Amino acid sequence: MIENSLLLAGAGLLGGAMNALAGGGSFVTLPAMIAVGVPSVNANASSTVALYPGGAAGVWVYRDGLRPIGGVSIKVMLTVMLAGGLIGSLLLLWTPSSAFDRMLPWLLLIATLTMIFAPRLAPWLHRRAKVGPKPVLALQLLLGIYGGYFGGAVGLMMLAVWSLLGSADIKTLNPTRMLMVTAANTIAALTFIVAGAVWWRETLVMGGAAIIGGYAGAHVGRRLDPRIVRGVTITLSIGVTVMFFARAFG
Repeated sequence: MIENSLLLAGAGLLGGAMNALAGGGSFVTLPAMIAVGVPSVNANASSTVALYPGGAAGVWVYRDGLRPIGGVSIKVMLTVMLAGGLIGSLLLLWTPSSAFDRMLPWLLLIATLTMIFAPRLAPWLHRRAKVGPKPVLALQLLLGIYGGYFGGAVGLMMLAVWSLLGSADIKTLNPTRMLMVTAANTIAALTFIVAGAVWWRETLVMGGAAIIGGYAGAHVGRRLDPRIVRGVTITLSIGVTVMFFARAFG
């Protein structure tokens, strides 16, 4: 019992710090939940709830930087993201844990590849393609569904999609990105709570540590070389992905 609490707290500290630095905190918190005996669907739901306060706090900090994306208002984007998050969270609850165990390695692989290639993909798309708001809103709905269902690296996917509207300044887009990701997580967390899918003891231990980790990570991030942070995050993501492929198919 004590060992499980220490594992959850450590994962929460690291996951909260990772989200504050570069994202990818669920690569740590989800495996930790599963390691202490939480079924995979409940582990994903509980991990989402545990990491939620840190993300919501980040949106509040950056609220003055919110801006429309390619002429699409914040309200419209937010509505689409909330709808997608609700659909995705319901789909997760309807997925048997045995099926989710098989899907999880592939979801982790998608998130890992996004973390590796999205920073280069967004400028590449920006130079070669530009579409109207309606197709991008359709893609935004799909991202909301993915965010509610799993959500790994969804923020980076969003930046790549937004680059199709001609919006490629990542620094100015980050506050809006954080709001959209948090919107999907908000509706997903509420859905998981109402459905009784959250394992509260594990979630509270991890969530409290994640808040501390996020606060510390935000301060440490000001001093660390972003390339080092990105390299460590990607290395960890690859390792976790390989581990889950071995767990599911080995």
